[in-house]
Amino acid sequence: MTALAPDLSAHLAAFRRGAVDIVEARELEARLAKALSAARPLRIKFGMDPSSPDLHLGHAIPLMKLRDLQQLGHQIVLIVGDATAMVGDPSGRNKLRPVLSREEVEHNLLTYTEQAGRILDMQRTEVRRNSEWFDRMRFEDVLRLCARMTVARMLERDMFQKRIADDEPIGIHEFLYPLMQGWDSVEIRSDVEFGGTDQLFNLHAGRLLQEQASQAPQVLVTTPLVNGLDGRKMSKSYGNAVALTDPPREMYGKVMSLTDAAMPTWFELLTRLSADEIAALLAGHPRAAKARLAREITRFFHGEGAAAAAAEAFDRQFAKGELPADIPDLRYGKEWPADGVPLAALLRDLGLEKSSSDARRSIEGGGVRLDGAVVTDTNHRVRAPAQPLLVQIGKRRYARVVG
Repeated sequence: MTALAPDLSAHLAAFRRGAVDIVEARELEARLAKALSAARPLRIKFGMDPSSPDLHLGHAIPLMKLRDLQQLGHQIVLIVGDATAMVGDPSGRNKLRPVLSREEVEHNLLTYTEQAGRILDMQRTEVRRNSEWFDRMRFEDVLRLCARMTVARMLERDMFQKRIADDEPIGIHEFLYPLMQGWDSVEIRSDVEFGGTDQLFNLHAGRLLQEQASQAPQVLVTTPLVNGLDGRKMSKSYGNAVALTDPPREMYGKVMSLTDAAMPTWFELLTRLSADEIAALLAGHPRAAKARLAREITRFFHGEGAAAAAAEAFDRQFAKGELPADIPDLRYGKEWPADGVPLAALLRDLGLEKSSSDARRSIEGGGVRLDGAVVTDTNHRVRAPAQPLLVQIGKRRYARVVG
């Protein structure tokens, strides 16, 4: 185990950078001072529900803060919410969320720890599934857990009030989510819990349940929800997300499409440049600042060499108007029907899109070109090409279909 760094100010700075709420700041400082005096690292909890298979830069924000604290010597406890994911966190949703099956959760869970490992040192991270304790609960244990919070307290949550006002349904199972997340804190005896600003109610539930269990209540730290490339909430379904698994050139190019107004927030949350260096970059030319931002993010996930190559390829393509030098040649690999293959299916089968639905979204959004011509018809069919067919998806993905 890494020894705790002795400088209290370094620990406080790591907690404060990019934080929205710290509840309570005095408790945090006192706990840190005690931890340093006793050479006992804080147990810092972060929960991730495998409700979808991939992570993006929005998820990276708290993980990068946890990495900073891990490097200072604290114990990170990553809760993989395989039990809570089946309930589904209702935060920010105005409709009843469908319950996931255990099979769906297990499928999504396969990639979660691998992707978190792109940021955290997983050998020094304590990973716990919350099914570990929830699967052991009998029905009477669930009833006792429910008795720890009143309906009136639950309805204080802004999101539930909005859904009542909008005459939207609320499932009783949705009331269980904050209690389950809070009980995770009791089970692992967390000192600090991280979460997005939409998680503040759930984080407070942990403090409440810890006090009821005669534990010192955890300190709460929230981080902002970063917007995507188009200014809306970052989401794969909006097509505005930068995935942690994006290859270097795609990651770099996506960040270069970010709005100028979003750069200060992205610099603070997704890089570790100093405040003075960020201010100097933002005072200069916006394109140069964005190029530095794209390079910093790409370097973090892929290394300096890959980031430099991505920057060079981007400049060649967009500053000089050249096509990429390494466009792959792809073969369909199946027999071409006489009337052609649906474009969405072709993009999926060639591995240019993960699914037909992703491909249709790209087509509908005007992001697909065949030999330079935009195709927006989702029913478009592609016949076997007599000569290589240049396919472009978005601004950065190219391929030649050679038969």
